[in-house]
Amino acid sequence: MRSQASPRDIRAPRCRRMWLRSETAFALLLFTSDLVGLVLAWKLGLRLNRFYAPLPPDLAAWYWLGLPSIFWLFAAGLVFLIAVSGLYHPRGHWKNYLRLAKVLSLGYLLALAIAYFYDPKVDLPRSLFFSAWGLSVVFAVILRLAVSLGFKVWTLRQPIRAFLVAPPERQEYLSSLLEQRSNYKIVGRAIATMANEPQTVEEILAAQADEVIVEGLPPDHLASRLYWQLRQHGIALRLIPSSLEMLYRRGTPEIVAAVPTLRVDMTYLHGWEYRLKRYLDVILALIGIVVLAPLFIGVAIAIKLTSPGPVFFRQERVGLHGRVFQMWKFRTMRADAPQLQAQLEAHNESADGILFKVRNDPRRTPLGCFLRKTSIDELPQLFNVLWGDMSLVGPRPLPLRDVARFHSWHHIRHQVLPGITGLWQISGRSQIGNFDEAARLDLYYIDNWSLNLDLEILVETVRIVLFGSGAY
Repeated sequence: MRSQASPRDIRAPRCRRMWLRSETAFALLLFTSDLVGLVLAWKLGLRLNRFYAPLPPDLAAWYWLGLPSIFWLFAAGLVFLIAVSGLYHPRGHWKNYLRLAKVLSLGYLLALAIAYFYDPKVDLPRSLFFSAWGLSVVFAVILRLAVSLGFKVWTLRQPIRAFLVAPPERQEYLSSLLEQRSNYKIVGRAIATMANEPQTVEEILAAQADEVIVEGLPPDHLASRLYWQLRQHGIALRLIPSSLEMLYRRGTPEIVAAVPTLRVDMTYLHGWEYRLKRYLDVILALIGIVVLAPLFIGVAIAIKLTSPGPVFFRQERVGLHGRVFQMWKFRTMRADAPQLQAQLEAHNESADGILFKVRNDPRRTPLGCFLRKTSIDELPQLFNVLWGDMSLVGPRPLPLRDVARFHSWHHIRHQVLPGITGLWQISGRSQIGNFDEAARLDLYYIDNWSLNLDLEILVETVRIVLFGSGAY
């Protein structure tokens, strides 16, 4: 007879607090945006199709909101595919825009195959099928981008209650860092060596933490034990790795000769995904230049009228494989700013001296302050993108002065094409005081690169530029 006091499996849940109300609401919002995207795609597809072939009567047994029955059945199937793919999960999977496009395309192809085997004589007109397919992908991705931008702005205004577990000498630094640069509110602390103690979990529960942030866990302490204890109560765990070797390597867990290993396949930045990245760089840069042409002209006139000197500022920067190129910006400083920089080195606010940052730089012009705050001064780099010196997204190219102060591992960032924006820019920008922090972000970007990550960075960049955070 089994004892009633038998120990519980560590994986067994103890509560149902897995999704917070806001996260459930957000999942419903994503569902609504996907459904609206499908409705808009079919509405427009049907309008275009009326000039070609009519919809077979067998596929329109009834209509609702102006759409035939086949659409509502098909939409239900597509939404089900999106759901089982994890794209309504509130913890980040919804950001996989390219995967959403793939799932939608798979749904259309499956529908085509099912329709053929069911009755080859009854199918959607090709004009409707292909237009609805393409428009569904476009509308669904665009609406999800809009939802993600709005949700990001909203979540940044909602404090996250975080419990910090770290070595004593790191707790003060991490606490101030998290509270100054994010919407985290530290509600408790514990020493890393006490991470797996019952009293630590009790303190976490008493503090009503939404998330536990851990750094410096001793090698003999299993992070999985803490993870499962927190999961039982619906509390997220965030680990801060402490070694360069393990931080920025993606891999697949595998057992080799009874030894747990992490297989690393270096497959980034080549193949069709990278070629598509380059095509998108050129297309979006051309569109940006054409659309922003009036702004370019207005800024150029304003620079000429407010300060003597050229409209553009060109500076030598280090790009792919250490190649030096001329990077373009709108001029935001006096014409003799490069010559005056040596006099300001003593006022450099960078902690390690690698970057040159002076918050109240006396060389800036009044107009230049505005251009920097809004990041308008960076727009001429769209021409650098067209010429192939830069990409829209990538590690930020730095001046020769900064690169000369690099440590050896910093140069890894030069293995990929530099960008106008990147993880560095959306994770603190000018607030980052130590270059090691920025370099780690660049390495993370390189090792985890995907088109979806580029798209996420671009969306976040738009939000940051609109709110002007971190720029000076």
